[in-house]
Amino acid sequence: VQLQASGGGLVQPGGSLTLSCSVSGFTLNRPAVGWFRQAPGKEREGIACLSTLNDITHYADSVKWRATISKDTAKNTVNLQMDDLNPEDTAVYYCALRSDLGLTKKSSSYDYWGLGTLVTVSS
Repeated sequence: VQLQASGGGLVQPGGSLTLSCSVSGFTLNRPAVGWFRQAPGKEREGIACLSTLNDITHYADSVKWRATISKDTAKNTVNLQMDDLNPEDTAVYYCALRSDLGLTKKSSSYDYWGLGTLVTVSS
């Protein structure tokens, strides 16, 4: 199982971007996929997760109303759209897959991780 996160970059405050998590080795019709981020000097934070079985989603309060997690079945990817970005959103963003059923934002519950993609929000 391999996951590859992409789509990071430099964004101005108030801007938007979409991160993409490409999954190989696991069809996205059952597992949970989560997006996490880690800012310098801070712990890794689970910000959004999606059940690819029933499309239920959970969001952290820090991104609620600004983030949308979705799956693209044809491409076997899970995307995270982030709007109204601010400097506090600057972090390395990771995607991860949990092979067991059950939706959670706890990083310890995820089995497979991709390399991160850096998002920098700055003017």
